[in-house]
Amino acid sequence: MSGRAPAVDVVVVGSGIAGLTAALHAHADGCRVTVVTKGALSDSNTRYAQGGIAGVTSADDSVADHARDTLVAGAGLADAAAVDVLVSEGPARLAELIERGVAFDRTADGALVRGLEAAHSAPRILHAGGDATGAAIEEALVAALRRASRDGRLQILEHAFLLDLAREHDAIRGVEVLVDADRRVLPARAVVLATGGAGQLYAHTTNPAVATGDGIAAALRAGVAVSDLEFVQFHPTVLPSAAGHGAFLVSEAVRGEGAVLRDAHGSRFMLDVHPDAELAPRDVVARAIAETMSAQGGRPVVLDATGLRDSGAETASFLARRFPTIDAAMRARGLDWARVPVPVTPAAHYLMGGIDTDLHGRTSLRGLYAVGETARTGVHGANRLASNSLLEGVVFGARAGDALRDDVASGTWPAGGGTSDATPLAEVAASAPAFDRRALQELLWRDAGLVRDADGLRRAASVLAGWTAQQREPRTVAECEDRNLLLVAQHLVAAALARRGSVGAHFRSDAPSSRASAPRGADRDTRQQSRRSAPRRAPEPARKVPA
Repeated sequence: MSGRAPAVDVVVVGSGIAGLTAALHAHADGCRVTVVTKGALSDSNTRYAQGGIAGVTSADDSVADHARDTLVAGAGLADAAAVDVLVSEGPARLAELIERGVAFDRTADGALVRGLEAAHSAPRILHAGGDATGAAIEEALVAALRRASRDGRLQILEHAFLLDLAREHDAIRGVEVLVDADRRVLPARAVVLATGGAGQLYAHTTNPAVATGDGIAAALRAGVAVSDLEFVQFHPTVLPSAAGHGAFLVSEAVRGEGAVLRDAHGSRFMLDVHPDAELAPRDVVARAIAETMSAQGGRPVVLDATGLRDSGAETASFLARRFPTIDAAMRARGLDWARVPVPVTPAAHYLMGGIDTDLHGRTSLRGLYAVGETARTGVHGANRLASNSLLEGVVFGARAGDALRDDVASGTWPAGGGTSDATPLAEVAASAPAFDRRALQELLWRDAGLVRDADGLRRAASVLAGWTAQQREPRTVAECEDRNLLLVAQHLVAAALARRGSVGAHFRSDAPSSRASAPRGADRDTRQQSRRSAPRRAPEPARKVPA
């Protein structure tokens, strides 16, 4: 590609909240932008987000409190500077979403309704359509993107699969994509990876089928620094798959309204686990559910929302109004959750690690940016605070989009990111059967899931090495996805082995109470972490606080 002028300034790969926000900001700042997406424009994790978006929008709350809650949830491994950016710029980005047409829920007098979720010290979660926040945000951003494309400086390429990054020497030169079996190179002076996480690594996940780690895998093949892949958040409350229905997330906001978890005997077991009970950090709740299920022979625990009411409304009408999407899913499964507690289990939900970036989305490869779940910005540390993911996407998506203007104009391409994640160990390959995605998902669920130990992780590494040795050059999108999942799995398992101890979402049963030893490169995290905060005040779980 040497000597050819790029067709566009920026290629954005991915169409969730982070990618669309980056594209809109870069376009508004004068860049020529092409948005590339694997499926349809609206196919992203953002669309499925129920819980809402966190941010300070009340005089009764403060960015200092939001920062403290985020740092505490991150178990000492969140970057204070990144957290400060997240919470201080969050209110302006929320206002921007409202200007773009996101209709957050409001009271009769027009004030924003703010919900409470686990590990937040104040009600600060905004919802749209009750439990359809992600869908409302995605719809508004897609509409804004299509409007912006009318001037010809913003193009949209749907059903285009990211194969690899195109680089020359130490800088990005575009992306290679697969469109209708046709391999193409899209030249660009900058690339933004916003491809989401890798939930399809696990047998049980809330993520859509497109979440196969494509951007992270492409970055790994290009030698770009990644870190914290061992930190995978498992959502505690997911309806198990049933006949004709896949797994379905039951938002944390349901527990925020006062729903409780009970074991097979009807006991509310979280009271004995954590002072905040059902509103404890997600890793605590998810592990407690898993342990309770194991103790009762694998049977699910139940989520009891039968006592929820509001302003005298009956439970059924309250649940239907407050959680219309969840209520419809319950009824489609034949569940009457207003009268009977419903079974729930944990499932892989969110990847806290990813491609290392600075505070403007820049990675260790010049001209390459990463935003959203694909990135490791440092705001989540070892455990993401509920509803901070959408906020991270819009805040850092905007920052990357704005940085692109000056970076493209100057051509100096300051590099961000940091040291690389642990390199996969050279394990002796096990006598592995032929590779199968389902087998990969079951392997990681068992050996690199909610609870891990050295023996299981080494077994997983050995099987993964065997599968890698069997790999052939992929020809189809599914085969390319399998290659990506296998690569990300190897790095995840290696990172989990290297972090010898338990912290946040990374729980080692062979060192359950020790602070995790950091893998290579994690000293940077330790140096950047904020001072430890005092314990937060416990929220009152059953109260709905108006704006």
